[in-house]
Amino acid sequence: MRRLATQEPRQRSLGRLSEIGKVATRHGFGYVLERRRKPPVEERPSDRGRRLREMLDELGPTFVKFGQLLSTRPDLVPLDIVAELRRLQDDVTPVSFAEIEDVIRAELGLSVERAFTSFDETPIAAASIGQVHRATLPTGEEVVVKVQRPNAPRQIESDLVLMRSAARFVRERVRAFDFIDAEALVDEFGRSIREELDYLHEARNAETFRRHFEGDERVAIPRVTRRYTTSRVLTLEFLDGIHLRDLDTSAYTPEQRRDLAYRMTDAWMTMIFRHGFFHGDPHPSNILVLADGRIGLVDFGLAGSLTDEDMSRLTRLFVDAATENVEALPRRLSELGVRYDKEREGELRSAIEEFYYRYYGSRLSEIDPIEVIREGFDLIYSLNLRLPSRFVILDKTIATLGAVGVELYPEFNVFEVAKPYARGLIAERFSPRRVSLRAQKELRELAGIARELPYQVHDILEEIRDGQFEVQLKNPGVDDLARHVDRGANRLAVALIVLGGLIGSSMIGIFAKGGPHIAGLHVFSFVGFLFAGSLGLWLLWGIIRSGRL
Repeated sequence: MRRLATQEPRQRSLGRLSEIGKVATRHGFGYVLERRRKPPVEERPSDRGRRLREMLDELGPTFVKFGQLLSTRPDLVPLDIVAELRRLQDDVTPVSFAEIEDVIRAELGLSVERAFTSFDETPIAAASIGQVHRATLPTGEEVVVKVQRPNAPRQIESDLVLMRSAARFVRERVRAFDFIDAEALVDEFGRSIREELDYLHEARNAETFRRHFEGDERVAIPRVTRRYTTSRVLTLEFLDGIHLRDLDTSAYTPEQRRDLAYRMTDAWMTMIFRHGFFHGDPHPSNILVLADGRIGLVDFGLAGSLTDEDMSRLTRLFVDAATENVEALPRRLSELGVRYDKEREGELRSAIEEFYYRYYGSRLSEIDPIEVIREGFDLIYSLNLRLPSRFVILDKTIATLGAVGVELYPEFNVFEVAKPYARGLIAERFSPRRVSLRAQKELRELAGIARELPYQVHDILEEIRDGQFEVQLKNPGVDDLARHVDRGANRLAVALIVLGGLIGSSMIGIFAKGGPHIAGLHVFSFVGFLFAGSLGLWLLWGIIRSGRL
């Protein structure tokens, strides 16, 4: 029985892997499964994105969510693929109400009838991990209940294992997909989706947003009902409004649409520049317009955060950009955690200067923010830069805000809204009080270093006295030189063996009179010549193949 139990998951995995292979082949990625390392024919960039989107869509919810993650990483994935993957919709067939009842009973310890005075069996939204139902609490409060699908965790974990294996396979065998680090992306996706599986994480985010906007007359955040919230059930206050995606903008005047776009963006600028904690998915499905004019927010699974140090570094970047100190920008990016090949620093500086002066001096109303962000990510991808995930979420959030704002009001410019916040951030960071606090902090840190210095010197002197002090130098150039020297020494040794074999075989041929002969040569002389000749040919082939004659 135990053997059958272990074989069943293995058979399911093999069946799922076979299904993935068939779907990949059907969408033109069959070459990935073959020994060939390149696509069979050249294709337009847009084709690969479309076919990848269609393949992920067919493979099901987990792969759809993985595609959605890829669409948020324009620093790692070409923009033509990003544009296609943003069309993926996490919209699936709802599970039966009986299954939803089972989850609620298991999580809350109550039946649906006892927990709620009313519960709509038809969901108002259904996604890959859970679905949302309207309900009424015994207190009379209207709520929405987000319930996780019964088999979601098991299916996701199973697919993650297969995705990890597929990513390793792609990294080792397919040069056509070198534009992404597949394994790192799968790991990032695994962390992200496991957080999404825990509804308590989303509840904490919602409570943080509600606390930050407490008393704010512009933004409404639903209250979490903790008594009815677990890791698989999330109960939130029902916000009575119209989703931005369903808004009939033709019924609004241009001034009303402009006001709505600016109020929406103003809420996000407040989150980013003042709270340092922001909603990471300003999609029209996650924004409501309430009857009282407020903006309502839902779906708090993805949130970004910026530390106080991040804000200080961003401020220094803004100041250098404003004062035309372009040469300092690569260093400021490095301080923010942007990673790049030091050998390409000159190329990076030139690219930044070209990008900077293309827009420097222009009025914000003359700049298309979506085009600026697109060109910025194109630069990031072409130079193989690596961004910290918190800034990727920030850039994606601002880009999404800009796109949604333009749909509402064509002349909308997200930079216009951000400008006073950025100016206020700079003024606040360089205020006398802030400078004084920063100076005190740095003095305390320097005092701590000075206090520890005598002990550190003492430890080093003791290690020197005991003969335990070691200095390790790591230099890729030195390592390459060592490998070349080692390879040259090996070839020299083989050449000496060949030479010795030839000389020895010749001497045997001259002095050996008796014994068997082959082709007029003594048998030992013949074997020696054959062995030396084989080694010589092998050595010559190795030198020719290395391209270093």
